[in-house]
Amino acid sequence: MTQLAGRTALVTGGSRGIGAAIVRRLAEEGADVALTYHRSPERAAETVRAVEQTGRRALAIPADAADPDAVVAAVDRAAAALGRLDVLVNNAGIAPYGPLAEVRRADVDAVLAVHVRAVFLASQAAARHLGPGGRIISIGSSFAERVPIPGWTLYAASKSALTGLTRGLARDLGPQGVSVTVVHPGDTDTEMNPADSPDADAARALSALGRYGRPEDVAATVAHLAGPGGAQITGAAVAVDGGFAA
Repeated sequence: MTQLAGRTALVTGGSRGIGAAIVRRLAEEGADVALTYHRSPERAAETVRAVEQTGRRALAIPADAADPDAVVAAVDRAAAALGRLDVLVNNAGIAPYGPLAEVRRADVDAVLAVHVRAVFLASQAAARHLGPGGRIISIGSSFAERVPIPGWTLYAASKSALTGLTRGLARDLGPQGVSVTVVHPGDTDTEMNPADSPDADAARALSALGRYGRPEDVAATVAHLAGPGGAQITGAAVAVDGGFAA
């Protein structure tokens, strides 16, 4: 698999879960990959080693997605270290959950900072480096399209914002040959949302296929969008949710 040979990528929040799977898949497809991490330097180092074992270059950059200066600096550092930047994957995220009455202003600020402001600023910074054929791919959520249970209002709102952001960026960056998409995963077996959690059976029942996804499912879609097959896909939201939103 070498559809991304000669390409470079930055994956935010790429040390574990869906992010790490994306980093590994892009490397397997031939890309050199930088990743950001916040609280898991050991996992970031592990992911870097996995990339290097494929023969590709890798770089782990400490950056808190809630810090706007760190977000922009990470993009510029990745482009400088790798010599160029072809693909940005906005993956860093948090998962707030709780009754509406208990959501604090600080929670609102944190979620919007990570899920909306960071994506905007990283994309804005990346646009200065991306040339024709460049890609910006954001990781949203199936909750952007459907919210079947209470307690997820803030999270769903922040992920829904990515659809509008994606469409706007697609128009802004289309003239320079850059395509922009958002991927909406459904329930995916990660540390944050394990397939053996107490709520997992109820989650499965909400999807058409009745099963959890794997991080690799999302990574495969991102790799397709980042490669030649994604050349004519822009301004689009792609569901990888097992039919959750069907």
